[in-house]
Amino acid sequence: MTGTKVLSRAIAAGLLVALVAGCGDRPPGGVDDDAPLDSFSAEQIFERGEFELARNRHEDAASYFSEIERLYPYSEWAERALIMQAFAWHEEGNYEEARAAAQRYLDVYPATDDAAYAQYLLALSYYDQIEDVGRDQGVTFQALQALREVIERYPESEYARSAILKFELAFDHLAGKEMEVGRYYLKRGNYAAAVNRFRVVVEDFQTTTHTPEALHRLVEAYLSLGLTDEAQTAGAILGYNYQGSDWYEDSYALLTGEGLEPEARGDNWLSAIYRQVLRGEWL
Repeated sequence: MTGTKVLSRAIAAGLLVALVAGCGDRPPGGVDDDAPLDSFSAEQIFERGEFELARNRHEDAASYFSEIERLYPYSEWAERALIMQAFAWHEEGNYEEARAAAQRYLDVYPATDDAAYAQYLLALSYYDQIEDVGRDQGVTFQALQALREVIERYPESEYARSAILKFELAFDHLAGKEMEVGRYYLKRGNYAAAVNRFRVVVEDFQTTTHTPEALHRLVEAYLSLGLTDEAQTAGAILGYNYQGSDWYEDSYALLTGEGLEPEARGDNWLSAIYRQVLRGEWL
């Protein structure tokens, strides 16, 4: 059963809820809270799990799916229940349990059609925990690693494209963290520390949306430090790649206000990048 089928079954369960609503909202398969679960078949318990899932009772659904895993290990229903368990925990927002179930699925059923979906759910359980850029970025690194697994191991799956988009957003998020810290140092006159942060963005996150601002902030910081060669070179790179941007206009105004021009000068790390730009090896 593919990941799409997993979601399709959840939708079908929703229709089931509507059908039984007129009958006292009774769960399907005869599975109720009074009888021991081991007296029911795996299919009956699975249907009860779907029923709870469709009612947005995700924790209860996950509990039923986990019981199939316990009572009918290594069966076809146990395989289906395990991926549904990961899905239910993710919907509940219990990302730790979602990761555990998804990883268990990958360990036990690595070659099935739903393995790609399990890996994607595992990645989502990190990605959906990414906080604003002011928080610790450890989860972001874990999300990137898990998303890369989806992209590299399952490139032909229906989840690869979504994983690529989320990878780019998470990567941009990390660059945003560096920018936030760099701006903090810049505002407080700690220009050397600010340069270190903006340099990370330019060297390691050059494909993100933060690169133009990082180059402009380097112009600001280097001018404040009196390092005009570096400031001019940063402006030259900015002009070469983002000439129509507001960041370049601001940098141009700063440089010309000091009687300088955006041009590559000296022998420094930015000069090396500028040479790469001219050879088409950067950005």
